[in-house]
Amino acid sequence: MKNKLIALVLIFSMMFSTLAFATESIDGVEMTEEELFSDDVEFMKLVAEFVKENYLYDVSYEDILEGLYKGMFENLDDYSVFFTAEEYKEFTTDMSGEFTGVGIQIINENDFIRVVTPLHESPAEKAGLMAKDIIRYVDGVDIKGYTTDEAASMIRGPVGTTVILGIDRNGEIINIPVVRDNIVISSVFSEIMEDNIGYLKITQFNSNTLELIAEHMESFMDAGVEKLVIDLRNNPGGSLSEVLNTLDLFVPAGPLAYVIKANGEETEYTSSLQVQNFELAVLVNEGSASASEIFAGAVQDRDAGTIIGTTTFGKGVVQSLYPLKDGSAMKLTTAEYLTAGRNHVHGVGITPDIIIENKKPLSEMDTSDIPEFDKKRKPDVGIVGLDVLASEKILKILGYPVSGPDGIFDENLKKQIAQFQSDKGLYPYGILDFTTQDTLKTTLDNYSVDTSVDLQLEKALEVLGQ
Repeated sequence: MKNKLIALVLIFSMMFSTLAFATESIDGVEMTEEELFSDDVEFMKLVAEFVKENYLYDVSYEDILEGLYKGMFENLDDYSVFFTAEEYKEFTTDMSGEFTGVGIQIINENDFIRVVTPLHESPAEKAGLMAKDIIRYVDGVDIKGYTTDEAASMIRGPVGTTVILGIDRNGEIINIPVVRDNIVISSVFSEIMEDNIGYLKITQFNSNTLELIAEHMESFMDAGVEKLVIDLRNNPGGSLSEVLNTLDLFVPAGPLAYVIKANGEETEYTSSLQVQNFELAVLVNEGSASASEIFAGAVQDRDAGTIIGTTTFGKGVVQSLYPLKDGSAMKLTTAEYLTAGRNHVHGVGITPDIIIENKKPLSEMDTSDIPEFDKKRKPDVGIVGLDVLASEKILKILGYPVSGPDGIFDENLKKQIAQFQSDKGLYPYGILDFTTQDTLKTTLDNYSVDTSVDLQLEKALEVLGQ
């Protein structure tokens, strides 16, 4: 009903446009923006009264005002939200570190609910949800156009019940059942790995993250750890002050980040650490956002360690929370942050020093755009076409180092086809003959991936072990 109210307000705004325009000048004297705004507020009161008196169904002023507030924030960016008192209570409960649900961070992006990241060890992560998935359906209901709060209220439910999430992944809808549970966010995990290399997993920068990290760091120091992997994969961010204080443990004295407010005011945040105690490798992926990008950006720009993984999410704006006296609240984007090297992150992300992807199951790979082999020719070097493109795409999925894919048969592709032919017991001459085309297709259909090996973590251990 609230969306209908917003639409009604817009309709009545058009109906009474002559009234609005009449207030723009008096005797030819232009009115200030503040005066116009004041008149618009009075006009909206008239609209609200008109709706209350003439709307067919029962509607309260509270419902009308809530619709107006929600509509105002829907015209802002994806991260600015107006919370009703009930929604704000849920929000603060979520931030406390314990709640009931499936364990995902979501945003509304162009009317679609997108997963920022599934939380570590959450039901959502165990069920296979991934960063940047679009949640299109909840128990069969199309939620396009829903706010994050509306979507979250549908996804939540009693512990032990199942919600079916219709996930749009690469244009294909995948229905994933997720069993709801109590979600307890323990934001820090650690262990000591081979060659006495420490491993520190930070899942979110909550209000107590620094305190937890300090406890783990004490254990590392006692064990004589001097090299450290910090895992920020699928870390959606959190508190700005918490990540800056955490960076003070790892990055030497100097700039960490810059925050630029809407009025242009700039604040530089710095580290006071005199001696860097650990050689660092930091793991990131497309689920690393906001505060975790501040961390990775500071380590990268200050040459305090090596960033490994895939390009991060790209959320480079800061929200401020403003509780209101009636129990409601505003979460408003008020600033942008730049990395220590004054690089923008928003919409761009952090590109790792070493780019490496972990293998995904074939079910999570996009194979819909692989052309079919028509078997009308046997391509060799210099040939261009869809059959060449298909061979490149399949070989790439199978792990062969092809360039492109661009549909152009070059010398490297010939080399990789010859290697594939040799691996399959075929004559290794590098020509894409009919037998090779059939074998490529059959191999793809029967392909299985060993996802148990963490290639990104292995690379971090390799870098630190050098």
